[in-house]
Amino acid sequence: MISGNVAARAAAVALLAAALLPVGAGWAAPEPPDPATDTAGQLVPGVYQPGPVDTPDQVLAPQVYQPSVAEDALEPSDAPQEAYALVEYVPLADAVGRVACSAHTGPYQREVETWLELAVDGEQSAADCEAIRAFQAEHGIKPAIGFAGPVTWAHMRFLAARDNPDAAGKCPVRTGRVACVDLDRQLTWVQQGEKVLFGPVPVRSGRAAYPTRTGTHTIYWRHKNHASPLYNMPMPYAQFFSGGQAFHAVYDTLHTTVGSMGSVNLRLGDARSLWDVLRTGDQVHVWGRRPG
Repeated sequence: MISGNVAARAAAVALLAAALLPVGAGWAAPEPPDPATDTAGQLVPGVYQPGPVDTPDQVLAPQVYQPSVAEDALEPSDAPQEAYALVEYVPLADAVGRVACSAHTGPYQREVETWLELAVDGEQSAADCEAIRAFQAEHGIKPAIGFAGPVTWAHMRFLAARDNPDAAGKCPVRTGRVACVDLDRQLTWVQQGEKVLFGPVPVRSGRAAYPTRTGTHTIYWRHKNHASPLYNMPMPYAQFFSGGQAFHAVYDTLHTTVGSMGSVNLRLGDARSLWDVLRTGDQVHVWGRRPG
């Protein structure tokens, strides 16, 4: 039996939740993709159904408005020096002991061995360590102690994708601009037809509890100096494509074992360049799954 007070409180919470949902000009779900023009081959035939509202960024999507000329003229603050340094995750014993070359097998040992064309056995050796250490030193990955960690492997994936990020053909080829987000490799780029207009660049996508939503979306609002009311964090060069999920810069490393709260995070310079490439109405295609 529910008491009158409990029932009244439940009704009030329901009314508040309804009031918080975006309506009218505040935010509208993007138009469903057109199966006739979508060449990604991942659409399920049938009537389009919006996804469930189950994360804070969907319930509290940003309030859309037209920024003033003065606001748009204001450029976001620069990132601190070394904000995007490539700092590898290494065993505690190696860090404390300040070892010159790690004897530990890393979580990406086999992948790194393959990239460096070493004998692939998935086990650390002295030769492996020296080769990995040399790669890390060349590319500014610290500490350069030869441990095959996530930052080293992520940088190798980025280097491999530079010449042809869509070699696997997972991003739709269209006449308009498409922002491609590969969650598997944690990379994004923009292509028009088969021509790459921007990137690829490394990103940080949503964590397990707040994954970046896959599928085809549309950029519906851009706000250069946005600040998240949900998390009280700056979101420079924000370009929203699904509720509160957006491309935007962050002022710290992208290479964390924990992802974002759903948005696609970029380094400040990359976010600024992407801002100059994309426009409201451009499509965003997201696929894969964040590693880890």
